[in-house]
Formats: sequence, structure tokens, C-alpha cells
Amino acid sequence: MSDSFPTVGIIGAGQLARMSLSPAADLGINLLLLAQDSNDSGAQIANHVVGDYADVDTVLEFAKKCDVISFEHELIPLSVIKALESAGVVVRPSSSAFIYSQDKAQMRARLSNFPAPKSSVVTTAVGVSGYPLIAKAISGGYDGRGVWRVDSEKALSDVIAEVGKVLIEELIEFDYEIAVMVARSPHGQASTWAPTQTVQVDGICTMTVTPAPQLSQEMSAQAQKLALDIAQEIGVVGVMAVEMFVKGDQLFINELAMHPHNSAHWTIEGSVTSQFEQYLRAVLDLPLGDPSMTAPVAVMGNIFGSSKADMYRPYLHLMARNPGLKFHHYKKDVHTGRPIGHVNLLGNDVVELSHEVQHALDYMSGEVDG
Repeated sequence: MSDSFPTVGIIGAGQLARMSLSPAADLGINLLLLAQDSNDSGAQIANHVVGDYADVDTVLEFAKKCDVISFEHELIPLSVIKALESAGVVVRPSSSAFIYSQDKAQMRARLSNFPAPKSSVVTTAVGVSGYPLIAKAISGGYDGRGVWRVDSEKALSDVIAEVGKVLIEELIEFDYEIAVMVARSPHGQASTWAPTQTVQVDGICTMTVTPAPQLSQEMSAQAQKLALDIAQEIGVVGVMAVEMFVKGDQLFINELAMHPHNSAHWTIEGSVTSQFEQYLRAVLDLPLGDPSMTAPVAVMGNIFGSSKADMYRPYLHLMARNPGLKFHHYKKDVHTGRPIGHVNLLGNDVVELSHEVQHALDYMSGEVDG
């Protein structure tokens, strides 16, 4: 029997690929992952090939088995993406868009007409003023890595000595952070989900609340329009997270991520169409699904590894305490501080939902035992 359903090749086999498997199975779409190791989160349950994503020949050979190639992280070299495109492979998002999630300096230059912190690229601290500042590695930084607050010329010089050329930005004393997820298809259909407030600890997202509770309806619409405008400006195909700072009635673009994103894990239960289904629809140029919320409020909490190794037994207490909790375990080795899963909870009361999710996180980590 011939299979008329396409094969989507995802470079990377972490939890984002793993969570794409269920909507792919529902739609009958074939997923093939390029994994670094068969024990990768997604590779444990999906068809995969083990290989080096930075090796052009490996990736070209992998692409022969797929109808479209996409990514679950920003680490693949742009030269490899361009080699795929030169070979006639359908790559979504394309190299011309993907670069803006890899190169922060180019992203700032391309989005110069959008509200953002004042920034410049420097190779020396001499002549730099306006401390304190934020210094960022041009590429490779994520989850708080590759970002420094610098209070003096000496501190900036130390960062430059470590990483070379850096992007420096004015320090925005923002009130809170939000992320707007946007989906866009090859023929330009686009949609967004409700803006999400992200709770950060040391630059790492620990919880999200949707819709962002402190954001007015007017600013929510403004944030969604900014995300849609950016998606169109750079021609992204797939899904993209637009991270923003909120200060009073001002929005500042922080960073872009062009793949399913932690800030939208709530959409698995909290949206009519999850980010993972929408991602597949977008890269295959299928009509996009309804991004409406399925409940007034959705709270997501990230589960991080701790000294408590047993992640199964806590279900007994937590599921009995609150049957509405939805757990998503990534089946990664448990290491302290490593994201190993998340939990979603839907309802009406943001305070109650946040409390319940926080209790689940504390219980899973062993910080509380009842």
C-alpha cells in the first residue's frame, strides 16, 4: 500500500520532537528525527536516524528520506541549512529566516523598526558608556546562558575576552516578561495564541500563565500584532516565539525562537490547536488550526531534576490531590536543574491554579512531601 502522507524530518530529537509525535500520529503524518543518540527524548519513541547535525553529508542523506526538513533547536550551522536548500530540499523555516534566531546582532539589525532595547555590537569595552548594560553572545546562548549583566568597563572586557564580539543592550527595568507564539504557513496564513507571561528564575523559565494576567486587552492585541508583523517581515514558516519585555505601556522585543517553544507548552491541553500540531500544519502548508483557549486560564510549570530520582511515584499523591493536572514527562536522565518535564492545569482562578502547579513542582522535586 502506498503512503500518500508526507514525512517531516526534524533535526534534533529532544522533548520538542517527542511532543510533536502525538499530533503527527493523529494526522497520519510520518515523523523522522535526526538524533544525536537513540536515548534522546524523542528518539526513544519515534523513528529516527543517529547522526551529526553539523555534518553536511549526514544531513543531506537524512533529507533524502523526508518531504520537508525542520528543526527543534537553533544549533544547526547555517551553512548546513544552505547546503540543504542548494540541493533542492524543502527547508522550513528557511535559512533566510532562521538566521534571526541564531544571530542576535542580525536580528536586531533586521528588526530595527520594531520596539527594542537600544543595542550595538562591540569588540572592545573602550568608549562604552551607560552602565549597567546587558551583554549577549551573538549566537549560541539560551536559557539564560550567554547573557551577562555588566556594571563596568572591566566586567564588559572580561566578557569580550571570553566570547569575543558581543551585542550590548540597554538595561530595561521591565515589569514582567511575555512571549507571543505565532504560526505562519508558506502562503502567508498566520495566527497567534494568547500572550503568555513567563516567570523566570536566573534566566530560566519556571512557570507560565496564559493569558498574561497583568496585560491589558489593548496591549495584548498590540503584542500579537508585533509578533505577526515580525513573522511576515522575516518570512518565517513554522512556529516562532517572540519574547518581549513589558514596562508600563511599552513593549520591547527581546529574542526570537523559531521552533515549538517552552512558553507554549500550555497549548497541549489549553488550546484548540496545540503549538505542536500547528507547527506541523505550518511546515506542510496545511490550513492552520484554531488557536483559541479551551479554558479561561492555563498555567504550566516546568519540572526540573533534583536529587529525587523517582518521578513516577509522585503521581499517586498529585493525581489524587488534583485530577486536573496533566503531566508530560520527557524521559530524560534526571540531573539537578535539568528540565525533565512539565505539568499543565486549566481553570478559572489564576491564583489557585498557580498554587496547585507550584505544589506539584515542589512535590516532584522533593521540596515538600505532602
